[in-house]
Amino acid sequence: MHKLLVPFFLLSICISNSYGQQTISINGIDCDMHGSAHPERPEYKLNEYKNRYNFPRKNDYDNEIKLHQLLSSGDEDQFPIEKAIILTGYVFDVKMGGVETCNCKTKDEAYRDTHIELTPDDRHTGPENRLIVEVTPRIRAIMAAKGIDWSTETLKSTLKGHKVKVSGWLFYDAEHKSQSFATYPEGQKNWRASCWEIHPVTYIKVLD
Repeated sequence: MHKLLVPFFLLSICISNSYGQQTISINGIDCDMHGSAHPERPEYKLNEYKNRYNFPRKNDYDNEIKLHQLLSSGDEDQFPIEKAIILTGYVFDVKMGGVETCNCKTKDEAYRDTHIELTPDDRHTGPENRLIVEVTPRIRAIMAAKGIDWSTETLKSTLKGHKVKVSGWLFYDAEHKSQSFATYPEGQKNWRASCWEIHPVTYIKVLD
């Protein structure tokens, strides 16, 4: 059985300051917290949040934020992205993320984000019910150093079709406003409920 989790408060104490993740090497190219974004572009600052590698501590969590609230919210100021949350839901699918500036536009799958599509249950799995929670290369590397495999392939084979508990940092990815039901309900190609995410994910537990 794949080793996917450890107690997350203990993990945060053990490894939050143990690994130099400010800059990582992607196929010989140094990729810092801003990725390849231009300093004058909005994603320059947002990439710092996407690339967070510190694990939340107990007082970082907001336990009042629930999955249904995130699914329906089109307000980027409704929740604080400096907070972490814990959600329980059903994994509809696990996919490789796109080519993004946060990962210096690499096409190498080992250094791209993993998208986990979290829904309320196995009966409500349409795109209007899917919250995207993401595993990032920096967190993946930290987990690998602990003997925990968070590759996209392993996460898909282990999580898809199961009820899970996930936690990590809140993030609002405004780049997807035109693809989210909460901000663009008439969209014909919407693939997600809202722009809210857990990004990055720092803990996963299969519940069933």
